[in-house]
Amino acid sequence: MTSLFQKNPTDRQEFSVTKARELVKDLYRPNPWIYWGDFLSSAAVGWSSFVATLMVSKFSFLQGLFFLIAVLALYRAALFIHEIAHFKKGSFGVFQKVWNLICGFPLMIPTFLYQSVHFDHHKQNFYGTAKDGEYFPFASKGRGLILLHIGFSFLIPLIFLFRFVVLTPLSYFNSGLREFLIQKMSSLNIDLNYQRPQSSLARNEGWKIQELLAGIYGMSFIVLIILKIMPTKALFMWYCLVASVFVVNSVRTLAAHHYQNAEEGELSFTDQMLDSINNPGNRWITPLWAPVGLRFHATHHLFPDLPYHALGEAHSRILSDQGKNSLYGQTVHSGLWPALVNLWKQAGKRNLVINKNEGPII
Repeated sequence: MTSLFQKNPTDRQEFSVTKARELVKDLYRPNPWIYWGDFLSSAAVGWSSFVATLMVSKFSFLQGLFFLIAVLALYRAALFIHEIAHFKKGSFGVFQKVWNLICGFPLMIPTFLYQSVHFDHHKQNFYGTAKDGEYFPFASKGRGLILLHIGFSFLIPLIFLFRFVVLTPLSYFNSGLREFLIQKMSSLNIDLNYQRPQSSLARNEGWKIQELLAGIYGMSFIVLIILKIMPTKALFMWYCLVASVFVVNSVRTLAAHHYQNAEEGELSFTDQMLDSINNPGNRWITPLWAPVGLRFHATHHLFPDLPYHALGEAHSRILSDQGKNSLYGQTVHSGLWPALVNLWKQAGKRNLVINKNEGPII
């Protein structure tokens, strides 16, 4: 088993998850009022602001302001997909359907793209390995792939719109195309080499209906524009909106882990925690880029079933019990920028070592 952060076996420590679980055992009950209120208000603000961007003067201050509000609000609403991926089977069924109708289908990210894929990310024998589509060892692959990760976000809205509106209907008549869609275009992942196994999709009930409805949403949107019921600029603004959401999320994911598992071997539970980052930050600013509890990412990896609204309290309890100099304390970072700079430096160092005979590359 690979160890990334504790190189000397004689000094090796293990985090007591049993003790930590005892500290948070009363925090596991999700509050439906918080989920519904947070999601619906975020979606309402987001879509209202998006409509406002279509009604005010182009390139005006107001359009820029409404666009910024729309991006941040719908980014928050969209990231409830992360909570949905952790819901126990049979729970919050209406919430999941409403999320798809209001957020998933309009943004071309129905829940089946994330469910099961994210569950695999939390498996101890999957995390950080080639089987984990949500992990890529950026720290050892050079800075160019960090930039590619962010830049690729600009293509994702167009890729998924084309996938659901054009390729999905065609795939019903071509088995090869169908297999390609399932493996390469049916997941929200970081690793571009990831291929989703059929068994992963099979665990998502109703995924084919979601796929069909996403296509209908996309087709309807385009038809309304062709018929001039909606302005042409709506498609451009939709692209800008969704691309911005994905760009912000791509930056957030870079600050969620250290991505140091270069060999992509199986990590111990403690090393998985140490490879993850808690970024408590400012209670008002940090949730703008790491909403829905995602600023406590290491805590989430310790206890994936904790509802997002309990992660802050869980983090406080564990840190108070363990201390800032403990293994758990090592997961805490002081902001988005320091986490990104650290990853950038690590990628640069590894790149210089690997390419020392060829000269540094960016």
